[in-house]
Amino acid sequence: MDTMPNLRELVERAQCYDAEAFGQIYDHYYNKIFNFVYYKVGSKVEAEDLTEQVFLKALENIAGFEWRGVPFSSWLFRIASNLVVDFYRARKYEIVDIEDHINIQVDDVWGPEQSALRELERNEIVDAIKMLTEEQQQVITLRFIGGLSNEEVAQAINKSVNAVKALQHRAIGTLSKFLGGVRDGCGHR
Repeated sequence: MDTMPNLRELVERAQCYDAEAFGQIYDHYYNKIFNFVYYKVGSKVEAEDLTEQVFLKALENIAGFEWRGVPFSSWLFRIASNLVVDFYRARKYEIVDIEDHINIQVDDVWGPEQSALRELERNEIVDAIKMLTEEQQQVITLRFIGGLSNEEVAQAINKSVNAVKALQHRAIGTLSKFLGGVRDGCGHR
């Protein structure tokens, strides 16, 4: 669920054109929305542009947002999903390789060896995610990259919570099988 303190109050203030309140909402959700969009489009520049469009649309439409059991974050992710769909329609369904979608931040304290190992693990994860259905990829992306709860994912993709749980369970099973075959029981390749 939305964990931002006083979120309802901030949304209500933003609905009354309080720029500071909307700025706090923007600051709180920007990275989650950006990561989701970046995973979907695979380009940092495009993801930054689309993320800004998400918040512009949210600002334009926040007066119409109603608390009907739908978390505010689900509303934002639905806007993001719709903009990603529009992005691909405009590009005539250009296929983007999933390898370009996953961005693991490199910490400055990692040495070259740790960075190389992380990159190898990233490649294994990318290959495993390619084995998932589109719906499974969407659930995994929203849950683990977007950081949404099962309830928020269900709202964002118009599915029941049980359907989201089933998709997540099957996706994790597929990932486990694929990644389990890459290493032996001791973690060696």
